[in-house]
Amino acid sequence: MARRTSRDSRNLPLFPLHTVLFPGGMLPLRIFEQRYVDMAKSCLASEGTFGVVLITSGDEVIRDKAAGAPSFAAVGTEARIVDWDMPQLGILHVRTEGLQRFSVERHSVATNGLVTGDVVAIADEPTCAVTQRFVPLVKLLELIAARVGPQQFPPERRYDDASWVGYRLAELLPLPLSIKQSMLEINDSEVRLSVLMRFLSDQGLL
Repeated sequence: MARRTSRDSRNLPLFPLHTVLFPGGMLPLRIFEQRYVDMAKSCLASEGTFGVVLITSGDEVIRDKAAGAPSFAAVGTEARIVDWDMPQLGILHVRTEGLQRFSVERHSVATNGLVTGDVVAIADEPTCAVTQRFVPLVKLLELIAARVGPQQFPPERRYDDASWVGYRLAELLPLPLSIKQSMLEINDSEVRLSVLMRFLSDQGLL
């Protein structure tokens, strides 16, 4: 469903939300707006993906079409539907997995309100092992994983991967959305872990 554009960019349907999806993360969604139900059905039919972007101003549900789409962050994460259910007509429950980050070069809004964007993939961070300094973060993440349960946590555990540990902590900790977004946009796993460790230490949690 995504068409290729120039300069290694591609066109991707976007789902602005009051949440931040990280690579490797799991995001359950309850979809009822027709534009997004149609988008999800198209993704399921074609094994396509869509982009999750953080709303910076506006609402998830557009009640006044004249108001247009909400404002959203320029960096988001591609999402793939891994499971779905329709418990009642018009309500679609999907479970999505975060894939690669991307930056939005430009976007447009269709007549039905669906936002699509020309996006460019952001390269994955180099694989970096968790150093001894950040072992307390790993132990904290293990505790959180045990509490939230398998439905809210990726089945593959990579506690030795600095990027994976940082992403999981950033999505699970009760951080302001603006901080979560900055954690997504950071391109250095050790910097991300350092910021998280400082925050947790300031809160007396480490």
